[in-house]
Order: sequence, then structure tokens, then C-alpha cells
Amino acid sequence: MSRDSSGGFPVPGLSPLAGMVSTSSSRCMTTAASTTMDSSESVTDVPPRIKFKRLDKTAKHIMQILDKEAVEEVKGQREIPDIKPGYIVQLKVEVPENKQRVSTVKGIVIARRNAGLNNTFRIRRMVAGVGVESLFPLYSPNIKEIKVVDKKKVRRAKLYYLRNKMNALR
Repeated sequence: MSRDSSGGFPVPGLSPLAGMVSTSSSRCMTTAASTTMDSSESVTDVPPRIKFKRLDKTAKHIMQILDKEAVEEVKGQREIPDIKPGYIVQLKVEVPENKQRVSTVKGIVIARRNAGLNNTFRIRRMVAGVGVESLFPLYSPNIKEIKVVDKKKVRRAKLYYLRNKMNALR
């Protein structure tokens, strides 16, 4: 027998497209009697699928739990106020020199980074007419006291535009 242009055998009375559909469907279809036998055998042959969790996700979850516990422990030791950009804060910071000297730092919070135990905030202040920025970890043991002096309402999360404004004021 010769094949037609669709690759299947010609069927009398059907278009070439219908002949192609009938040949391809016969390859996929089976009889009802054979499927009932195959389905009972296939259920016993296939073992149940075991779902494994990815180890990197499990490790991240464990680290998140440890991080939360460490934050709660630090919050229990000392009071940490809510600090947002635009707040003017005064810090008492222990400076690790020869002697443990406590220094007072007062400035405006221009940025905050939330990262669990690694939360940081950036303070901008004027020292001898020059703008100085300092980055402090929120839960650092070197910070002895945080006091919010004033709260300014701002509409930005990062106040980096104050760098240019403070330079213009000089």
C-alpha cells in the first residue's frame, strides 16, 4: 500500500486530515478490556511517590527561627524603640578604644535596612560643619541606649536627598 501526503494510509471516503487523526488516535487508544487489566496491575507496580524537601529551604527555615530567637533575646535585655527614617535620635555608643568610652551621637535617621538580627540604620549628622554618616547595627551590644528626640514626618524610605540639602546649607 502506498502512503498519502500526511504520512498515514489512505482511508476511502475520508479526507486526508481525518485519515491522519484516525491513525494517530489508534496509536493512543486501547480497548476497554485491556485498560481494566492494565490499571489493576499498574497500581501495584508503581511505588508511592515520596516528596523530599530541599535541604537549602530547610536550612533557611532553621536560620530564620534562630534569628527570631536572637532578636527576642536582645529585646528582652534592653529597650529598643521603633526607629524610622526622619526620626532624630540620640545614641550612647561604647567606643572600643583602650578604655571603654561612651560617646553620644545625635543625628537624623536617613535609612533603615530590615534583615532580622542584622537590622541596620544610617544616621547623618553635622560635625564641624561637615556632614558625617554612620551606619549602626540596631542590635549591637556597643549601643547602650537609643533615645528618640524628635519625629519628623517624611514620605520616603531613604532620605539620601538630605546629603545634597545639608551641603547646600554650609
